[in-house]
Formats: sequence, structure tokens, C-alpha cells
Amino acid sequence: MDHGAHNMGARCSIAMHMLWNTQIIDTCIVFSQWHIRSNLQFFSSFLAIVALGMLYEYLRVFSRDFDKRIAVKLRIQNARRTPLTASGRSSPKRHGDDAKKTGLLNGSRVTKKQGFAVPPLYRAMRAVLYGASVGLSFFLMLVFMTYNAYLIFAVILGAGAGHYILSDTIEPNSLADKGMACH
Repeated sequence: MDHGAHNMGARCSIAMHMLWNTQIIDTCIVFSQWHIRSNLQFFSSFLAIVALGMLYEYLRVFSRDFDKRIAVKLRIQNARRTPLTASGRSSPKRHGDDAKKTGLLNGSRVTKKQGFAVPPLYRAMRAVLYGASVGLSFFLMLVFMTYNAYLIFAVILGAGAGHYILSDTIEPNSLADKGMACH
């Protein structure tokens, strides 16, 4: 029987390879709509995945810097509210009294390290950045799970290039970077 008339065109090979592969043509990346049909499409997809890996690193660095800016702003605002004694020094307070009152009165959490309640707008902005970072990391994990050696290399190359470009300083007493963790 000739099924030539019923040929539906090239399809993605197995939806998800469970073995290491180097297939280029008829590879689907995460979605069936992201179907690679030529070497040029594969190269473009490779570059897009490298860019996504770099974007992930950018989001991590931006989120960390955003948190630092919020902490500085809250520290300055808190210092303005602290009454001064005649000697120009802050008046002594019992440990944690203001932090507990502030946190309980406005319904926000108080961290023991900083002692500042994060306002709802900043918490929402931090949550959006965190959600974008987690979503992108899971997407890159799915790309990695194609088990395609070239695509795995693209994820690693993007993460490494992004880290090289964006992480040019080390701060003492800072927590170690998580790296490209899913979250």
C-alpha cells in the first residue's frame, strides 16, 4: 500500500528523547510548535536558548540588586524615624519592640536579620521577579530534558556567559550564589 498521498509532512521525532542525542532536524524544543526543520532554524534556536540562559542570570543579578536597593531604602527610612538624644545618638530601645509593633500593626512579616517590614508594593515586585526567575529556570530545565547535546550546551553556555558578564564583583559576607537551580 502506498501511503504517499497521506504524508502529513515531517514530524518531531519522539516527543522527549530519554537518551543523549545530537539530532538536529525534526527536533522539537519544549513545544510541538517549536519544530526544527532546518540547520538555520536549529542555529537560531541555539542562539535563542543561549539568550534565555543569559536572561536567567540577568534576572538573578537584578533581583539580588533590587533586594539590596530595597534594604538600603528601608534602612534610610528607618534611620529617619529613630529619635536622637541630646548627644546626637539614637535613643536606646528594647530589642525588637518597634520591629514587632510595626510587623503586627501593618500585617507584614518582619525579618530578624534586617528588622524591616517590606511594604506590599516591593513584596509584589519581588514576587514577580522571583516568579519570572523560577518560570524561566523550569523552562530551561525542559530544554535540558530534551537530552540534546547541542541544546544542553546552549543552556550551559548561556548561563556561563551571563554569569561572566553580569557577576563581575564579589561582596564579602554575602551568601553564595545558587547557580542555575530550578528555584
